[in-house]
Amino acid sequence: MNEPIIECKDLTKTFSSGAEVLRILDHADFMLERENICTILGPSGSGKSTFLAILGSLERFDSGTVRVDGYDLHMVPEKSLSVFRRNVVGFVFQFHFLLNDFTALENVALPGYMAGISRADAWEKATKLLDLVGLENRAHHYPSQLSGGERQRVAIARALINGPTIVLADEPTGNLDAASAEEVRSLLQRLPDVAKTTLVLVTHDSALATIGNTSHLLKGGHFECIK
Repeated sequence: MNEPIIECKDLTKTFSSGAEVLRILDHADFMLERENICTILGPSGSGKSTFLAILGSLERFDSGTVRVDGYDLHMVPEKSLSVFRRNVVGFVFQFHFLLNDFTALENVALPGYMAGISRADAWEKATKLLDLVGLENRAHHYPSQLSGGERQRVAIARALINGPTIVLADEPTGNLDAASAEEVRSLLQRLPDVAKTTLVLVTHDSALATIGNTSHLLKGGHFECIK
């Protein structure tokens, strides 16, 4: 077995709702090897998105151990988490969150600028990534001029600009028609090979769920490996 890039042990996460405590993750264990695709399934409200947020350091957890690409997230100081998010993790959400006043190229390049990459290098990387996602001819179009599937592929290119070792995708086809969803599915399936990254994917889309090397069901606060 290869060294895991994600390893969670005894992971617990609760939310308080008045006097009630909701235990979303209950001493859960999870592991994923490098450059694989893992799909996470489960009923609405089971904690799938919360788990992705924990892996991306957007959400703190109550107890347990979460190690992501060598980072022990319980031990990383708050001021260092921005470096972790910028260099290790790429995020793709159900809604693309592109900036309407920026072209596709500018949207992809922006996180590179923020990471300190020069304008020339960021534009070069962004151009290559738009080629990777099949949108080299749409680089100078604004989000309003792109289809839903094209906007989501721009969002995937943006997630890759800083060379993350892990991409976290939360319902990336949930807002797309069938044809656009298929384009995004095909692209995501190729990411480990073309971008040398690991993909953790939350989805209710049965077709998208099939691309995982492994699949887990999150239910009752625990992960069950179903593939």
